[in-house]
Amino acid sequence: MDLVDTIKKTLVPIHREGYPFIAAFAAVTLFLGYFSSILFWICLILTAWCVYFFRDPERVTPVDDRLVVSPADGIITAVGPAVPPRELGLGGTEMTRISVFMDVFSCHVNRSPVRGRITRIEHRPGQFLNAALDKASADNERNGLVIDSPNGTVAAVQIAGLVARRIVCWAETGGTIGIGERFGLIRFGSRVDVFLPSTATPRVAVGQTAVGGETILAEFGGIAATPLVRVS
Repeated sequence: MDLVDTIKKTLVPIHREGYPFIAAFAAVTLFLGYFSSILFWICLILTAWCVYFFRDPERVTPVDDRLVVSPADGIITAVGPAVPPRELGLGGTEMTRISVFMDVFSCHVNRSPVRGRITRIEHRPGQFLNAALDKASADNERNGLVIDSPNGTVAAVQIAGLVARRIVCWAETGGTIGIGERFGLIRFGSRVDVFLPSTATPRVAVGQTAVGGETILAEFGGIAATPLVRVS
């Protein structure tokens, strides 16, 4: 069983959004490889990276309405008060913002931080600054989801980065979403901001590594008991 588990964890599924890119990388590899063995190996490495980039592994998500999980893999770059984007219609009052920065080696499938009903989805064109910069929240192209959760309004904002040029969101306004459920993807290198009510207590620190759908970012209502989990 150990060998089988190791193979399953190594050969994780690839998200369908990546198929056209992987095919393009492979085609270029074969074409350039016909003329140069050096170019072939360079392109082969890049193709392998492309496959790795679009991986979509299963995650074990705690199923507890008191918890907020990370929407993405990456590094926590900000924890503190901030005003949510205007287009989300959440007013000018500061909320607790937790930012997760994804580099080009992170899994870029985005997951819902909480359970609830999606009341609003807004896309805003913008710049493509380094997503690690704080001003990227205001200036970069982004797509925001507003979720009516059991503990109040929560927003998850996908932010394009320096290399990222495409935000994908397959969630729909009016639909329901579960904690840790996949709702989108960003290509290539980016960030997700989570805006929470002031009643949420952050459980992460700047510099910490987060795992999408698993790492607990914040908690409502004090200390939570050991939660149930779901693998998806």
